[in-house]
Amino acid sequence: MAAKKGVRIVITLECTECRTNPNKRSTGVSRYTTMKNRRNTTARLELNKFCTHCNKHTVHKEIK
Repeated sequence: MAAKKGVRIVITLECTECRTNPNKRSTGVSRYTTMKNRRNTTARLELNKFCTHCNKHTVHKEIK
């Protein structure tokens, strides 16, 4: 039997500055996981989160 897909899905948020800037404080990319409602929020999510690699608040975008 196939499992029923729920409305809420788990997504991964990745720091945009760590991904684009090679001259940063440390190697690696800051990632967070969170949940979103698939029906209410159809677009990709962007949140301002703290990046431990950049040591400041940056925009984190949803990745595949």
